Amino acid sequence: MSDSAPGHHDDVQAQQMLSYPLGRHQRRDGYTADERQAFIAQLAAQPSALAAAVSGLPDAAYDRPYRPGGWTIRQLVHHVADSHVNMFIRVKLALSEDEPTIKPYDQDAWVQHADVATVSPMVSIAMLAAMHERVVALFRSLSPEQFARGLMHPENGRMTIEQVLALYAWHGDHHIAHIRNFRTREQT
Repeated sequence: MSDSAPGHHDDVQAQQMLSYPLGRHQRRDGYTADERQAFIAQLAAQPSALAAAVSGLPDAAYDRPYRPGGWTIRQLVHHVADSHVNMFIRVKLALSEDEPTIKPYDQDAWVQHADVATVSPMVSIAMLAAMHERVVALFRSLSPEQFARGLMHPENGRMTIEQVLALYAWHGDHHIAHIRNFRTREQT
């Protein structure tokens, strides 16, 4: 179908909404203290919001993709925990070392490992809750100077701690929206 074909724009827009229900994350150079506090509040709420998003989901639904061509709900829940644990470690490195270069990871490979297939998604929600308790306490303790500390991401370049905070506030809510949208579409 060419770009000018009737309905093409609507199809592209619908696919964008399935992939990015909250829109793409837009990294900014800096954030206000109020914005940082709002991001911390988002992180604090994510474990219970994720638990609520999957509450009452039939077991078989965990192995269905959250969108066509996407990961399964099971993979998505485990991914959120894996990703946010990496965020916590990256922030601790940035606070403890001078501009550390962090190691990216292949998230598509991580969701293929046996733990994702065999461990209940509730384990990752519990892990996320425990880790978020720590990371929220850490973020709440940081000074503006600490939020400005940086790390080097081989793919994304230099990022400050406050940029990492903003990204993961968006990231958790982004995937929770995927699950909510799946439940609405699938009526589960």
